[in-house]
Amino acid sequence: MSGKSNQSVTGTILVADDQAANRELLEELLTLEGFKVASVSTGAAALEQLSILPIDLVLLDVMMPNLTGFEVCEKIKANPDTYLIPVVLITALSDKQDRIEGIRAGADDFLIRPVDRTELLARVRSLLTLKFRTDELERAESVLFTLARSIEGKDPYTHGHCERLADYSATLGEHLKLSEDQVTALRRAGVVHDIGKIAIPDSIILKPTSLSPDEWKLMREHPVVGERICAPLKSFRSVLPIIRHHHEKFDGSGYPDGLAGEAIPITARVLQIVDVYDALTTIRPYKRAFSITDALQTMKMEVAKGWWDPHIFTLFEQFIRSGTADFLSRGAGAGSNR
Repeated sequence: MSGKSNQSVTGTILVADDQAANRELLEELLTLEGFKVASVSTGAAALEQLSILPIDLVLLDVMMPNLTGFEVCEKIKANPDTYLIPVVLITALSDKQDRIEGIRAGADDFLIRPVDRTELLARVRSLLTLKFRTDELERAESVLFTLARSIEGKDPYTHGHCERLADYSATLGEHLKLSEDQVTALRRAGVVHDIGKIAIPDSIILKPTSLSPDEWKLMREHPVVGERICAPLKSFRSVLPIIRHHHEKFDGSGYPDGLAGEAIPITARVLQIVDVYDALTTIRPYKRAFSITDALQTMKMEVAKGWWDPHIFTLFEQFIRSGTADFLSRGAGAGSNR
């Protein structure tokens, strides 16, 4: 869709206005240009339509009874299922304070009534073009997530590993007061960190005993392969260092680059801590599931060997023992820290 010219962009537009004349005018202008239009008279009805129809853009009258356009916009942007849908607020008011309130509600654009046809179509087409590009990006991310989960699904002992790591690492990142972008990268990396294993034969991934030197050599390539797979996606720029470096060790003995200490990105240091914890506390064909106490004690010994960031591990241990992260001990299945 993004390859089309701006003039040929189409989509489904939701119009919400309590005045029938306003709805009919917008519907007529948009339908003549090839857009599909759904129209409602209340904010509540707009939210209901968004839960039913695949809407590409919303035109909201500000001064509706009960739920105002500001309130509807705020609800749309607070919902993970609809927050990427562009919202244009339409008002007869040009007061600066109304625009500020609209911006706070998350509005993507504004139109002043009486609506100018040329301005309406230009703004609608521009926002729809951006929306369709965002949709393409989401589809690409979805493909990567599906691929990563298909790799996990090959081994019944790794069931749920991706979701657990996504939750664990994002939770620990928030506890460490990392930035919102870093926490988002951790959540994504929790799912795709081992996507490079798509290039590793199943006979190696599923081997219940120790790997041979040649098998280990091949296994150690999966972070680089994973980085290469995800590199074309610009939204994954912050995820790539986690994918590549989550098998590095604090003393420099890890792979693929032998990074040491703080040269290892902090997000990768966070993920590797929870990756190891998940591997220890869940069952494998060759080991029992460790208790929380045994897992933390084992990791403490590994920190003493120089494997993991001692500061992050100390905070992680405090977090676990505080009882505020009980979910970290739940789940059957297992991760692999190979």
